[in-house]
Amino acid sequence: MAVEKFETALKKLEEVVKKLEGGELSLEDSLKAFEEGIKQAAFCSKKLNEAEKRVEVLLKQKDGRFVTERFQPKDE
Repeated sequence: MAVEKFETALKKLEEVVKKLEGGELSLEDSLKAFEEGIKQAAFCSKKLNEAEKRVEVLLKQKDGRFVTERFQPKDE
């Protein structure tokens, strides 16, 4: 399977949402679209979590030096 990009998965998720909101799908097609949406949402969530772990904050020290520190959200 090819490596999927976040932007591609997000676009697919948006398309699924539009289809479901349109109300024109059969029950079976709605379920298939919902399953695809869940798959894309999980992928996007995973990619966002990976990105958050990679984010580092650059902090300036009192002596003027800069150091990097791993980003820690306030709720952790």
